[in-house]
Amino acid sequence: MPWKFLKRSAGSAHAMSFGDHLEELRSRLIAALLGLVPILVVSLLIGKWLMVVLMNPVYAELDKQGLPRHFLATGVGESFGQYMKVSLLTTVIIGSPWLLYQAWLFVAPGLYRHERRFIHVLLPLSALLTMASALFMYYVLLPVILSFFMRFGTDIATHRASKVDTAGVVIPVVPVLEGDPTEPEPGAMWVNWSLRQLRVNVAGAGESASIYGMPLTKDSGVMIQPRLTDYFKWLTVLGVGFALAFQTPVVVLLLGWSGAIDPKRIAKYRRHAILGAFVIGAVLTPPDPVSQPLLSIPIYLLYELGLLLLKVLPAKRLFRTESEMDGEPDEG
Repeated sequence: MPWKFLKRSAGSAHAMSFGDHLEELRSRLIAALLGLVPILVVSLLIGKWLMVVLMNPVYAELDKQGLPRHFLATGVGESFGQYMKVSLLTTVIIGSPWLLYQAWLFVAPGLYRHERRFIHVLLPLSALLTMASALFMYYVLLPVILSFFMRFGTDIATHRASKVDTAGVVIPVVPVLEGDPTEPEPGAMWVNWSLRQLRVNVAGAGESASIYGMPLTKDSGVMIQPRLTDYFKWLTVLGVGFALAFQTPVVVLLLGWSGAIDPKRIAKYRRHAILGAFVIGAVLTPPDPVSQPLLSIPIYLLYELGLLLLKVLPAKRLFRTESEMDGEPDEG
C-alpha cells in the first residue's frame, strides 16, 4: 500500500500520495530556480561594483595606515573566481524571499490556519534580522577588526634608517598631489597621495599620457597586502556566522511558543545566557580576539530581545484552535 500524506486546506483534509508530494516538490524547485535567473543576471552585471563595495572597508583602513590600496591576486583566475562567488552569494541573498515563498507554498497546505500565524511572524522577523546582521557587520564590525589587525601588523617592527651627511648632494623634490596632473609632461614624476603611489608618465612626446605607479609603504618591518581570496573567504565565514547568530530571537520565540522554555524561569539564567553567547561567538567567528566579543555581545542582546518579544507575543495570542476559527477565511 503506498504511503499517504495528509494535506489540509481550509479546514478540510485529503490524502496525497508520496508521488504527488515529489511532483509538488519538483515544481516548486523549478519555480525557485527559474526565479533566481533574472537576479543572477543582474548580480553578474553589478558583480565588480559589489566587489569594490565589499573591499572599501579595507581600502579605508589601508589609507589610515599609510599603506598602498592594493589587494593581492596570485592566481590567473583568482579575481574572476571571487567575482563569480560574490555574484552567486548576492543572488542567493536577494532571492531568499522568493525561495522562502516557494518553500511556504509547498508546506502551507499541510498546516492548520492557526499554525500559519506563527510563520507569518517568524519569516519577516528572520528576514529583518538577517539584513540587520549584514549592516552591523559592514558598518560596525569590519572597521574595528581591520583597524586592530592592520595596526598590530604594522607596529610589530619598524626599520630605523641611519642618517648620512648630504652635503653637496642634490636631493630631487617630487610634488605630493591628491590626484594625477591633468596633462603631465613626458617623464614627469609625482606622488599621488590618495593612491599611495609614486607615479610616472612614461609616454613619449606628442603621445597621450601613459602613467605607471609604484606603491609606497610606511617604514615598517611588516608590509600588509591582503589577498583577494583570503579576504572574501574570511568575509563569507563572518557573514554566515553573523546571519545565524542574529536569528537568536527567532529561536527564543520558537522555544517559548513550543513550551520548551518558560519565559519567566529562563529570564533568571542570564549568567548562563552570557556564557552561551560567548561560546557561540567563539564557534561562529574566526579565531581572533576582536570579532568574538563583537558577535557575543549582540547575541546576548538579541536573546533579551527574544524574551521581550515572547512577552509581547505569547503563543496564546497567536494560537487559536480550529473550532475558534470556524467561519474564518483561509489565510494561506
